[in-house]
Amino acid sequence: MTLLRLASRNLLNNFRSYFLYFASMVFSVLIYFTFVSLKYDSAIQQQTSGSLKIDSAFNGASIVLIIFVAIFIWYSNSFFTRKRKKEVGLYSLLGVRKKQIGWMLFYENFMMGVLALAAGIILGAFLSKFFVMLLMKVMGYEAIGHFVLSAPAVVNTGIVFLVLILLTSLHGYRLIYRFRLIELFQADQLGELAPRASLLRALLSLIMIGTGYALTLQNYMESVVWRQLGFLMTPLLILILVISGTYLLFNTLTVYLLRLIRSRKNYFWRGIHLVSIAQLLYRIRGNAVILTVITVLSATTLTAGGTAYSLYYQNDKNISLADPNSLMYLSQGSAADTTIGRLIDKSQGIHVRYHDTLSALQLTVDISSLPSLTTGAKQVFTVIPMSSYNRLADWQGDKDQLDLQSKQAVVLDAGYSEQFSPHYQGASLRLHAGKIKQDIQVTRLYSYNVLNSGTSGTTIVLPDTVFTALATQTAPVQMQIYGLDGDRQAARQLADTLKQHLPESSRLSSEAADYSAGMQAFGLLIFMSGFLGLVFLAATGSILYFKQLTEAHAEVDRYAVLLKIGVKRSEICKSVYQQLSFIFGLPLLAGMAHCAVALTGLFQLLSANVAIPVTICMVVYSTLYLVYYLFTGHQYYRIVTQSAAH
Repeated sequence: MTLLRLASRNLLNNFRSYFLYFASMVFSVLIYFTFVSLKYDSAIQQQTSGSLKIDSAFNGASIVLIIFVAIFIWYSNSFFTRKRKKEVGLYSLLGVRKKQIGWMLFYENFMMGVLALAAGIILGAFLSKFFVMLLMKVMGYEAIGHFVLSAPAVVNTGIVFLVLILLTSLHGYRLIYRFRLIELFQADQLGELAPRASLLRALLSLIMIGTGYALTLQNYMESVVWRQLGFLMTPLLILILVISGTYLLFNTLTVYLLRLIRSRKNYFWRGIHLVSIAQLLYRIRGNAVILTVITVLSATTLTAGGTAYSLYYQNDKNISLADPNSLMYLSQGSAADTTIGRLIDKSQGIHVRYHDTLSALQLTVDISSLPSLTTGAKQVFTVIPMSSYNRLADWQGDKDQLDLQSKQAVVLDAGYSEQFSPHYQGASLRLHAGKIKQDIQVTRLYSYNVLNSGTSGTTIVLPDTVFTALATQTAPVQMQIYGLDGDRQAARQLADTLKQHLPESSRLSSEAADYSAGMQAFGLLIFMSGFLGLVFLAATGSILYFKQLTEAHAEVDRYAVLLKIGVKRSEICKSVYQQLSFIFGLPLLAGMAHCAVALTGLFQLLSANVAIPVTICMVVYSTLYLVYYLFTGHQYYRIVTQSAAH
């Protein structure tokens, strides 16, 4: 019998034992192929051409996915080869030469990899249609999906995974050369020494994590550390502190917790707690590494998903602030304005609710005396009279009416940020218009505007008499403002039509067009982060799954003894789930804590309240994570009870 046929028979006869590794390979291929198919999908390219360049986003995410999938497959292969060490040792004991054993392992892994590659591409071809429709939906396009097997995606996936399969096959080939015969037979009995609890390391871990958290929550622009190290080195320092601190925390905190439990005699000697706590304690060093990896993956997934969903969630509110009017542009003359009005009147599904021609001044103001970290010494403001403001505020609703006295002014800034914007409230400014110098006092600041930010920028409202005096010294600009009712899609198409009739100097702004652009950008972002988050979640669950099932096979003999001395299966089941709750629960809680701090720091910077979308992300992630916990517990219990019974 040739080695190739022997390898084929081994695959068929032991497929159930190899299924975990095979399934992880299929999943990796499926995810990568589906993702690459989206990049080449004709429907996505057609809909996004000219409106959003997504090639760079897909290319960048593909590189991240390749690196992560490679690590994931290598990690899975390591558990797979460890499980086969006894089998390899038996072949060697029976006199089979090392070279023949190595080639047999190479053939087995290569054939399994090719089968997984084919299965992943076939499954991915069917799933790609669903993901195309999902991506189109979140980007605000009509969800059109069709079944197409993309040849470039097949070639891309084939090249990437054939290289990975070849590398893992060579790794399997070297297995027989890397271990002595006694080590192959004792692979599952290689225990770990219980680490000694260190108070110094425990304190150091808390200091490192606390320092990382403190740096994250500092004002980025005012912090001495952020200014000295910069926006590249400071986040790197935070990552090093938090990840290192997390590892030390797990390596020490878990020991303290388990020893504290062990000191409680009433609990420790009840049931089989003695066994479960001892098992955790003597595997703590290996678990500390795994727990740290899972914590980092969980925090990364939750932070990316929470950020993307928060931005997507806030899009409607942000556009309403930035564009309170449906359309707005700087007038290009009466003839052009008449043409634009006719185009708006002829649009299907659009009704004009209000139309106004507003006179405004655009003045450059010296703001060097105002505390600000981002703006320069001078800033251009759009200045409008109080009567125009009140008229627009009445049409738009939900805005205060003004009654300003001489030299009083109000600033309207829809993008105002306490950390970055000038501190207008209570400030004294001097306006220059020709020969007139007018001093004003900013009595109020509103974080909204009655003009579209894309056309007007930050606005100053003055009493009509003051505005009229300034207008005599400088030529006002005329602004055309429309409030429209009707279908948002029709309004976006209207904006596209108007752009063809207006020069860029008109600074046309459209609520519908800006909303669509936000949906495209944030929709793509939430899809990318969700897709990669799904991969990270699956990898997180799989790493824990492989690790715990490997330990389950090593614990079979211990549980066999427990069954023989009369321990009930229900007690064993309870013990299994208690151990797994420790392993699964700690990294989830730590990851959520890291995520909460990271997002708090980020959205304090953006002055946004995102509690709802972040909470939704955490609940969804925890629910899927719980599924892995329950499934792993079921499989662990089945292994230790069925194998022990036999």
